[in-house]
Amino acid sequence: MDVSMTMWVTTVLGLCALIAVDFFIGRKPHDVSIKEAGIWTIVWIVLAALFGIGLLVAGESQASGEFFAGFITEKSLSVDNLFVFILIMAKFSVPSHLQQRVLLFGVLIALVLRAIFIAAGAAVIANFSWVFYIFGAFLIYTAWKLIQEARADDEEEDWEENRLLKSIEKKFGVSDRYEGTKLFVRRNGKKIMTPLMVVMLAIGTTDVLFAMDSIPAIFGLTQDPYIVFTANAFALMGLRQLYFLIGGLLRKLVHLSYGLSVILGFIGVKLVLHALHENGVSVPEISIPVSLGVICGVLVITTITSLFASKKQAQKDAAEAAAGENPKDSIEA
Repeated sequence: MDVSMTMWVTTVLGLCALIAVDFFIGRKPHDVSIKEAGIWTIVWIVLAALFGIGLLVAGESQASGEFFAGFITEKSLSVDNLFVFILIMAKFSVPSHLQQRVLLFGVLIALVLRAIFIAAGAAVIANFSWVFYIFGAFLIYTAWKLIQEARADDEEEDWEENRLLKSIEKKFGVSDRYEGTKLFVRRNGKKIMTPLMVVMLAIGTTDVLFAMDSIPAIFGLTQDPYIVFTANAFALMGLRQLYFLIGGLLRKLVHLSYGLSVILGFIGVKLVLHALHENGVSVPEISIPVSLGVICGVLVITTITSLFASKKQAQKDAAEAAAGENPKDSIEA
């Protein structure tokens, strides 16, 4: 897709306007209701759909297909990231009315850092086609790791601060309590960070780690930097509302890691096939419609099996609890 500088500037300005609207909506700290989160989740998804349809109407059918495939992939990967966001919020004991402010700035930091990643990735791909082998192998390895983690079923999961975050805290210092929406306060004449600033940085920098698999994944679907950037932007924009909407549902998506591993493994194979094709090897290439079908199919199946397994487990737990409350009845039976 041939994208002019004017179109790039217009797109970035449009995204900035959406971010400003998002900030205006959440400027006053408050507890986000399910209704509010649901409405705005739908709004962001509709906006993404309109963008993809706009590309189709403009005659860019391939770009439109690549955008939808990339957006759905990035959105599904971001849902998995919400598990870690929940852990971070709990780790820092973030008050419920401040959580939306944390996510807003955290996602904004992540968007800027991802833009840098995308630019670097596009430059590398343009000059070194063999990087597709590395991306493909990395995604297949990541898929295998996801399966191993899912099978481990570690319920005592915890989140630890990364080295960058620890070094920032050591350099600037951190106050011992939240100060409303303030990011910095003065203590004994020294400017130090509040816990709110720390948790924003934690969300933003942690998302960069997630980008290590999501960026190669979307480059496996399209090598167009414009599509990669916009798909990432729209996937991240609605993440804040999605956090409040499906926070409780996340625990029920017990097979999500398996589904994501299948998607990442599939895209990894697609990348390797593309690299072989680029090197003159006669191998079949996987089209965007096929990729879109596989991604959507896996997500639908994963959701259905997850909800079924969760319901079955809940019934089992209820039966065991009932048996524990009436031990005499169980013995007599």
